[in-house]
Amino acid sequence: MVLQSEMYDITIVGAGPVGLYATYYAGLRDCRTKIMEMYPEVGGRLISMYPEKEIFDVAGHPKIVAAELVRLLKEQAMQYRPTVVLHERVTGLRVLGERVIELTTEQGIHYSQTAIIAVGSGAFVPRKLDIPHLIDLEGNGIYYYLQSLESLRGKKVLIVGGGNSAVDWALSLEGIAAEITLAHRMYKFQAHEAMVDKLLASSVRVMFPYFTLKAVLGEDRVTGAVIWNERSGKEEEIAVDAIVLSIGMLTNLEPFRQWGLDIVGSGIAVAPDMSTNLPGVYAAGDIATYPGKVLLITAGSGEAATAVNSAKEYILAGDLGR
Repeated sequence: MVLQSEMYDITIVGAGPVGLYATYYAGLRDCRTKIMEMYPEVGGRLISMYPEKEIFDVAGHPKIVAAELVRLLKEQAMQYRPTVVLHERVTGLRVLGERVIELTTEQGIHYSQTAIIAVGSGAFVPRKLDIPHLIDLEGNGIYYYLQSLESLRGKKVLIVGGGNSAVDWALSLEGIAAEITLAHRMYKFQAHEAMVDKLLASSVRVMFPYFTLKAVLGEDRVTGAVIWNERSGKEEEIAVDAIVLSIGMLTNLEPFRQWGLDIVGSGIAVAPDMSTNLPGVYAAGDIATYPGKVLLITAGSGEAATAVNSAKEYILAGDLGR
């Protein structure tokens, strides 16, 4: 028997941008809300990995630094006094009955009528290249994300990748790094077209297409890199102080599958109302997938609002049936 004092209307798993906005909107809908985060502070990957990264895809903000975005989202989310649980990873989820969901962490058990999963890309590790000596230099010139742009002031930087993060890093480092080179092996960029146009018009040296990192130079720290063109076979050695590998993340969705959630591709399958195959469980943000999905913070915020509305209707339907 679950005590009423232990039961929440909506529990949001993940306190990144989408989870924080879901928390705000749940408060707006007068729901007793709990938000849970595995990190010691809210903000998710924006705070833990790249607080100084400039973000360009948030509605109403032509450009905003990640830490500032999180500060504003936190201020917005806390208006309705949600319960905040930090430094607890949700390791289990079970639907015990109608409008009774059990969420398990290493520290205890939480109960809720509904749950919204907003954990970004889920458990992830940076994708790495199989290059000799690369792992040995991690933290000594090899990076997968940057917590401080200032740490690269006056440095020569190589960025490997062609997605939004790689292009954003390159543009953010303009005026900070002494030299910036971006190498991309695909025949087209995965980043948004306007940002690619901005990159090509910038001072960044762009090596594209078919250019990839072949070797890392340096003993105790990075001093250079060998860039290789996969088509021509031509190699070029360049002097660099830092290499940022921005070639994606490897996600682990197995925990969600073990919870009984339907996994499609790299996300949790949801219906148009953001519901999953489990009753009372919803998903929003990067972890949710459906035809036509767009990976944007703004899009995720809309999904969060839809998920909250759906959860509220699900709760109300139960109240009316009593």
